[in-house]
Amino acid sequence: MYKVIIADDEVWIGFGIKKLIHRSGLPFEVVGEAPNGIKAYEMVKELKPDLLITDIRMPGLNGLELMKKLMEEGHTLKVVFISGYAEFEYAKDALRMGAFDYLLKPVEEDGLTAILKRYVDVREKKREKPEPVEDMDSSIQDSRVKKIIEEINKRYTDKISLGDLADECGLSIGHLSTLIKKETGQSFSEYITGKRMEDAKKLLCREELSIDEVADMVGYHDYFYFTKAFKKYVGMSPSMYRKSI
Repeated sequence: MYKVIIADDEVWIGFGIKKLIHRSGLPFEVVGEAPNGIKAYEMVKELKPDLLITDIRMPGLNGLELMKKLMEEGHTLKVVFISGYAEFEYAKDALRMGAFDYLLKPVEEDGLTAILKRYVDVREKKREKPEPVEDMDSSIQDSRVKKIIEEINKRYTDKISLGDLADECGLSIGHLSTLIKKETGQSFSEYITGKRMEDAKKLLCREELSIDEVADMVGYHDYFYFTKAFKKYVGMSPSMYRKSI
């Protein structure tokens, strides 16, 4: 049985998802339900689930922050996000960061069952393949990580996930995450965010570009999410930064 944790501050949504998982007849067991991101983080550490189904917006620690924290600590569970239509762009960013999939509210049985079946298929195929060799010679690892960093530098404004990169170089997500942090001094998501924000700062000097255009050029297709990320990185909003220069 695959262990599942559900995290949602709306209890009735979590209850509904649990019923749908049970009804699917697939080999999943809900081992925990968390009302917020902090509790979900504690449960993941304690119960070590295979799958986390979490709302994107939660008090304490939102879904994206929760996944980022777990990935940086080397957890290899898969994450499925639940989002309202208004957070659809956040869900797409989550996929780029390495999420397994996402569901729009209200969660429908067919959609959830399809994701659960895909998860089972992925796990079964992995069992058929030899596990990634992670005790390879350090010089080979260094070479692969350098190539991965080069690939990130080329594609950081595109949809790029740590999971896809891990598959490309034959390493687990957790191990690759550790190697990237060792090489760059930053986590995967921090490194990409830094590259994008430095580009954004340069582009904001060009007055003919609107802030929305700048956001799109550096890989953010949600103006408000870009503004929030920029303010967190720079300490002021894009419009304030533009005025300051």
